[in-house]
Amino acid sequence: MDDHIYRVIEIVGTSEKSIEDAVQKGVARATKTLRNLRWFEITRQSGHIANGKVEHFQVTLKVGFTMEDNA
Repeated sequence: MDDHIYRVIEIVGTSEKSIEDAVQKGVARATKTLRNLRWFEITRQSGHIANGKVEHFQVTLKVGFTMEDNA
């Protein structure tokens, strides 16, 4: 079995709908420029309130992906 070496980066997903939608949007965007995504971890959740209502959700994610061999 090959060893798996991962790299971890931090991204922030945003949504006007929900925390879950912010996660989905963040991961979807990351897949456009990163290969071999394997997992994510939510490290922070926050939002913006205006006129007494939640207007915007923000989720900070750690995203892990498998590093490729150069061989």
